[in-house]
Amino acid sequence: MAGSVQPAAAAPGTPATLEVRGLTKEYRRGTPVLRGISLVFPDRGITAVIGPSGTGKSTLIRCINRLVEPTAGAILFHGADMARLSGRALREHRRRIGMVFQEYNLVERLTVMENVLSGRLGYLSSWQAFLRRYPPQDIAMAWELLDTVGLAQYANRRADALSGGQRQRVGIARAVMQQPDILLADEPTSSLDPKTSVEIMELLAGITDTRHIPVIVNIHNVPLAKRFASHVIGMAGGAIVYNGPPGGLTDDHLNQIYGGEDWQE
Repeated sequence: MAGSVQPAAAAPGTPATLEVRGLTKEYRRGTPVLRGISLVFPDRGITAVIGPSGTGKSTLIRCINRLVEPTAGAILFHGADMARLSGRALREHRRRIGMVFQEYNLVERLTVMENVLSGRLGYLSSWQAFLRRYPPQDIAMAWELLDTVGLAQYANRRADALSGGQRQRVGIARAVMQQPDILLADEPTSSLDPKTSVEIMELLAGITDTRHIPVIVNIHNVPLAKRFASHVIGMAGGAIVYNGPPGGLTDDHLNQIYGGEDWQE
């Protein structure tokens, strides 16, 4: 199954920002969660990764930025193999990959502004990071992003005083503070109510449109994926079974991804 879908081609003469080749991950020897996946990710818009729980969606996202160590394969980011990097080279590449987490991953005791500014820590010297001394341009950018996500009035509020949707907005602003070349979002709506989920996806769509940052998002909600994504990757059993535009995603594809038709009832 893993070899049945060919990776999407990059534009002629233009190297892809992100590509994985033969990506495999085994948490237990002989039981792969990812089965030799090869993909070229689009350089624009939202790419939604859909599939049932346990099929490897989060593992795929987390292998890309090395939060999870791949067992085999290559992760090409601007031509460099992330799977082979270490030390300073790995840190420099990872800071160009923004990450939005399902459970927000904020420092609860810090203010909203402090959490957003932490997206710049990877660009500070050791003493600046220790003292949290941010240059004026970083502070100005943080205010701009807080305005973008609708939280400027909460800048001095502690993160643990926010609602789930507000926390996710802070997480998105923090990721964009890195000025990343690509943004990964690992189930950013799974802990949110339907209305807030739409608002978060609208926010991600606005970011990719206005800031031209490609977004890769794991998402359980198929209607949301089809509504906001310009590209959909469907996974089942650790392999790719659909790789194309949302308009081409048929019920047959969804039955293959999710296993049978009962889930649609």
